[in-house]
Amino acid sequence: MRSAILVFGFVLVFAASLLPAQDTPVKIDNEQVRVLFATSVPHVKGKMHEHHDNRVMIYLDAGSQALTDPAGKVTASHWKAGEVLWSPGGGMHTSENTSDKAYRIVEIELKKPAGGESAPAVALDPVKLDPKHYHVEFENAQVRVVRARYGPHEKGPMHEHGANRVVVFLTDQNVHATLPDGKTQEVRGTAGEVRWAGAAQHQEVNLSDQAFEVISVELKAR
Repeated sequence: MRSAILVFGFVLVFAASLLPAQDTPVKIDNEQVRVLFATSVPHVKGKMHEHHDNRVMIYLDAGSQALTDPAGKVTASHWKAGEVLWSPGGGMHTSENTSDKAYRIVEIELKKPAGGESAPAVALDPVKLDPKHYHVEFENAQVRVVRARYGPHEKGPMHEHGANRVVVFLTDQNVHATLPDGKTQEVRGTAGEVRWAGAAQHQEVNLSDQAFEVISVELKAR
């Protein structure tokens, strides 16, 4: 079983540390977030450290890890490919990839605390309009995390994104998007790609013979 802490309905886990043998490029760094693409190698234990910011963790590969606190207590955790979890800041620990293979994680560090100016509500919320394709993974005072999945050649309704957001492609994507003024554009993405996006309104059609899946981390505090 996955070891996790359940608080107010949210799953909370600590993520793998940035180990010496990892490749950890920064994909996005702005006033709201810093996004790291981390690759954790097997069976290398990191140094004792602490993450000060709350984070959203998107696991591109299945994996497991062991966390050790300063008192020597070990906590094991496991996840599936495509899983998304909430990782609160604080708590000194070391971590080790206990899998037999490397795994990749998109780590979204939230620079702004809850409160302040919130993103405006939108009338065409895709979660309400199109629950077949859009599902809320979890929501708290800082973020709403939405998983979107379209089957081959499926079409959704016109919808709106009101918040700034980080978009992570879990699969390749080839989408035909129609804007409110009737203009169209083709939007492509690659599995593992990370993008920054702002407010938008569009209708989407999956042009591929394969399903596509993305995670959208909507930021509430601006």
